[in-house]
Amino acid sequence: MHRLPTLLLLTLLMGCGTAWNDPYPAAERGRNILYSAFTDRPKHLDPVQSYSADEITFTAQIYEPPLQYHYLRRPYELIPATATAVPRPRYLDAAGKTLPQSAAAARIAFTEYVIDIKPGIRYQPHPAFAEQPADLSGFHTLADFPNRGTRELIAADYVYGIKRLAHPRLHSPILGLMGEYIVGLNALAESLKKSALASVANARRDNWLDLRDAPLAGVEVLDRYTYRIRIKGKYPQFLYWLTMPFFAPMPWEADRFHSQPGMAEKNLTLDWYPIGTGPYMLTENNPNARMVLEKNPNFRGETYPCDGEAADRQDGLLEDCGKSLPFIDKVVFTREKEQIPYWNKFLQGYYDASGISSDSFDQAIQVGAGGDVSLTAEMREQGIRLTTAVATTSFYMGFNMLDPLVGGNAEAARKLRQAIALAIDQEEFISIFQNGRGVPAQGPIPPGIFGYRVGREGVNPVMYDWTAEGSRRKSIALARQLLAEAGWPDGRHASTGEPLVVHLDTTATGVGAKTRIDWLNKQFQKINVQLVVRSTDYNRFQEKVRKGAVQLFYLGWNADYPDPENFLFLLYGPQGKVRHNGENAANYANPEYDRLFEQMRAMENSPERQALINRMMVILQEDTPWVWGFHPKDYSLHHAWLLNRKPSKVGNNTMKYQRVDAPLRQTLRDRWNPPIIWPLGLLAALLVLVVLPAILSHRRREATTAQR
Repeated sequence: MHRLPTLLLLTLLMGCGTAWNDPYPAAERGRNILYSAFTDRPKHLDPVQSYSADEITFTAQIYEPPLQYHYLRRPYELIPATATAVPRPRYLDAAGKTLPQSAAAARIAFTEYVIDIKPGIRYQPHPAFAEQPADLSGFHTLADFPNRGTRELIAADYVYGIKRLAHPRLHSPILGLMGEYIVGLNALAESLKKSALASVANARRDNWLDLRDAPLAGVEVLDRYTYRIRIKGKYPQFLYWLTMPFFAPMPWEADRFHSQPGMAEKNLTLDWYPIGTGPYMLTENNPNARMVLEKNPNFRGETYPCDGEAADRQDGLLEDCGKSLPFIDKVVFTREKEQIPYWNKFLQGYYDASGISSDSFDQAIQVGAGGDVSLTAEMREQGIRLTTAVATTSFYMGFNMLDPLVGGNAEAARKLRQAIALAIDQEEFISIFQNGRGVPAQGPIPPGIFGYRVGREGVNPVMYDWTAEGSRRKSIALARQLLAEAGWPDGRHASTGEPLVVHLDTTATGVGAKTRIDWLNKQFQKINVQLVVRSTDYNRFQEKVRKGAVQLFYLGWNADYPDPENFLFLLYGPQGKVRHNGENAANYANPEYDRLFEQMRAMENSPERQALINRMMVILQEDTPWVWGFHPKDYSLHHAWLLNRKPSKVGNNTMKYQRVDAPLRQTLRDRWNPPIIWPLGLLAALLVLVVLPAILSHRRREATTAQR
């Protein structure tokens, strides 16, 4: 027994590895794995439903639309993905006769795109392609199914996927927009709603609605590898949509498989388990803790691009030219609800890349006298690298234009919106909450998108004056004057004296949310308006916006594609959220704006198109359906072992291009996280002090007994 303390100490020391705080299993040491984090859990992974930034991180690596963006070239350039080439538009008149490419938009009744798919592409291994046991009651995850199969990607899968946009139970967010363009899509949606089969499927989530024979006039299979899409009029931006998961293929077998009785109750749905031909497949889905992508063993293989911008070679982005993709075998995403643990794990090397929160900004970034930004010495010593870019993103506070107080086209309502927009100091918000990482918005179009203007020409004259030093926000006195002209002098109704109370719906929770709300309240107090903030969860917020049960709300929009139409359509009347289930969450409608929009969207980039956009900006700035927020500047950090990383807000299928130097990462992790042994020594000494007297006492008792 006198050996107990020594043995216990040895047992404790046996646990000494190289990094005791390593959050990952020992089996993953040195492996070709990328480690990342996510803060907001994805809500939808079904391609016809998914439409948010926290979802595209996953879906873009799994699904393969026919087209994609070149990874390195800027401005963004369309290239084939599964297609053999980027299709050229064929213009037709109302009688179906072919028109020349130079035909005026007014003459073009239809545009056709014929898309050829590369043969030999195969889906990821999936239970839908193999026979399974008759009794499925014991299967609770996709991994439980014993058999896997695959098959070749064919044109009919793309047609089936487009038909799912009209599925009555899926409520695709782009049905309203695509119904305007794809010939027959609205008719298909209406017929599916009325069909007896659809009624049954709508009532029960586990009934399969087979869309193979459902007629869709504008989308047709021509042969095994070719299909044709016909849209109404001229819409050059349609090609951009063919880069998005909405237009990814869907094998009917997978749709049928996940619609079997009892599957929905176990989350065995396409909304939980995506299926595709892309470089990665989702093998673990626990959105509250961890999500895992693994290399698709059936991926056809692509090669890393050999051409890009002049700076790409200097940045080392062309070193893998011509090599087979993807480079990374596995991507592990861990959910981090708080920024501080996320940041600390990045500094320890347990995450390969990170953004920069406001709390960590000063630790990571130093700002020079001329406003230039660079990494601090601490970051440079760790070999951390910085990439910056103004994002093609717009954040805004929307007014519900159907609301009787803040909505409508009356002069009083317009001045009320202008007063509120003027009171909210965007420059101050960017300085306090973004560490200066943002550009105040003058309208919906962000920098980097055609139509955005800089300098005096780009300033919103309703909100800013132009001075010798540049733009200057108009005074709060003007905001109070506008409020009085709107019938609310000093924040009270001119006739009744009742205080002006407005309601803001938000999903903001967690660290920093209260501080931002307190700041926002102070902005409204500057004009004596009372703000009531109603926080709610994401699903409830979306439902309220969809029904128009909001007054003010915060939203943002990332560019789906690099064209001004992708931002200006957010305020197009026929895209109204309440009446048309579109993306115009403000439900704004202005006949002149809509008329100009319809002209603008059919045009190629040109001075004439810019002139139309300028006129549209004047209308929006005067009507103020949004509080024009800001366009964020993206600051991204990554460790020296993460290679081929180029920021992109438009192309999202970027995981396949990135590469990890796993041995370098493991070496630096071990160096940065040495085992701290002295607490064990202290614990061992304490154990000796506690146990040794008991041992000595026991030995004395034994000796006394022996003497007796």
